[in-house]
Amino acid sequence: MGVMQELQGTSTLFGSNAPFIEELYERYLADPDSVDKEWRAYFDELRGGAPDVPHGPVVESFVELARNRRVAGAMVDATTMHKQVLVLRLISKYRTLGMLAADLDPLKMEARARNDYVADLDLATYGFTDADMDTDFDVGSFKAGGQRMRLRDIVLALQETYTRTLGAEYMYITDTATKRFFQDRLEPIRSRAGYSADERKHILERLTAAETLERYLHTKYVGQKRFSGEGGDAMIPMLDKLIANAGSAGVGEIVMGMAHRGRLNVLVNILGKMPANLFS
Repeated sequence: MGVMQELQGTSTLFGSNAPFIEELYERYLADPDSVDKEWRAYFDELRGGAPDVPHGPVVESFVELARNRRVAGAMVDATTMHKQVLVLRLISKYRTLGMLAADLDPLKMEARARNDYVADLDLATYGFTDADMDTDFDVGSFKAGGQRMRLRDIVLALQETYTRTLGAEYMYITDTATKRFFQDRLEPIRSRAGYSADERKHILERLTAAETLERYLHTKYVGQKRFSGEGGDAMIPMLDKLIANAGSAGVGEIVMGMAHRGRLNVLVNILGKMPANLFS
């Protein structure tokens, strides 16, 4: 033991030389040509071909981690970790059940059902209080802000994305990549499409055309087989947009394997068949 201490005390790697050599080694790791060739040869031999990276940034990252009490606490505090798990569960429940609380009657033509309340979307169900609202939590794969957000901001983003005027039902899909596809397009914009006023009017015009034709056929040809598209009216503006985008992308021909349902509506409002010819 005494021999080892003596060697440490006299070695160039210890004592007052250590900080200087550490600095040289850091420079060597960043750029081997930045040190004298003697030191470069020495460090090459010391490493023996083993990979290494500059130590300074690694040390600094741990120092910053220790300074951030909130993050450091989250790593060791069982209560905080439990709340973190509950936040991720809340996000999952909004993705799965948010449609049940969505406002899908913007014209307020129907009375809201008494069972609109969904306990799994209520913060009280998870035991959160006002004291938790300004606490930062990791949001996992939720893409409505940064990787960490205040609880109040998480809840607001979830409500705006899943319980406003769009009901998103996709979590039953078993393919994870497909579910991520929907999340990537809904969550960053909080389910608010950036359509201009003219684009919105055009979508409304296409929906109105689809609805009007269905109502006319239902009234004029009662009991006739007409391949109704009722309930699938959104298919008309969707196909309209799809065809417009395809044309802009240089597509010269589109072949549709059309289902029976909604066929007449597509013939008139997408393919331009004259209503008089359809009725005859």
